[in-house]
Amino acid sequence: MKSSVDHVESGQYESGPQAVPVASSLAPTRFSPHAIPRLKHGWLSRLRSYFVLDPLIWLYTLVMGLLAIPGGVFDRSGRRLHWFSYAWSWLIMKTIWSPVKVIGLDKIDTSKSHVYAVNHASALDIPVLYTYLPFQFRIAFKKELLAYPVVGWQLKRSGQVCIDQQNPSHSISSIRAALKGLKAGLPLVIYPEGGRTPDGEIKPFLSGAFFLAIKAQVDIVPVALVGTYELLPMNTYHIKCRPLEMRVGEPISTTGLTMKDLESLSARVQKSVEDLYYR
Repeated sequence: MKSSVDHVESGQYESGPQAVPVASSLAPTRFSPHAIPRLKHGWLSRLRSYFVLDPLIWLYTLVMGLLAIPGGVFDRSGRRLHWFSYAWSWLIMKTIWSPVKVIGLDKIDTSKSHVYAVNHASALDIPVLYTYLPFQFRIAFKKELLAYPVVGWQLKRSGQVCIDQQNPSHSISSIRAALKGLKAGLPLVIYPEGGRTPDGEIKPFLSGAFFLAIKAQVDIVPVALVGTYELLPMNTYHIKCRPLEMRVGEPISTTGLTMKDLESLSARVQKSVEDLYYR
């Protein structure tokens, strides 16, 4: 059965956090099937994006970031700051006129701790996740994001997991905190590709991304965000409003797995995400 979007469209860590991420085996090259041929985005769309949508998103980021400062001073757990991230994301999703259909999340026991493995295609992936994942979670992010005003502070203060891809040993304290959180029941969202795709195709997963899932012995939930690349790809501020989907797959168990299983686990999760994304 085809989904709603289909109808409208015709570092590997060896045995610890000090090791260096390595890409798993290359997946076959395939092109994103999620463009909507009859949906055109001309100069009116560009004007709307550059002079209405983008300024509003920057305004939301500044205002919510500043409001979060006093709220986060005594919030060591990051739970209050998660609400600010949700509110910021909700405002963005209401502004960009891109409805999201969530498929499969009702089959997941969200009261349990999981690692959610999500494809990464757009800067707007984060607002989608914060708006449509109805529980507290933390996100693993690249250290480079700390350089952004307001956003970097929010990431640091809200207990997100900072990964230094150039010097993995610098991430030890953050990784330990994430492991403690997973064992205590706090879900983690990861982008196993290590960054945004430049062309809409799912890139090879970094097997090290699943280090924490194995250490905590929690299930991995594959998630495919469909349409976000076409909504806002890299290297542009032109938001092309369109319907989106968040497709959630069956959990993948890590029970009994060790660091020796990282490569095979990574390949299995990548196939699950690709099956959701390309179906």
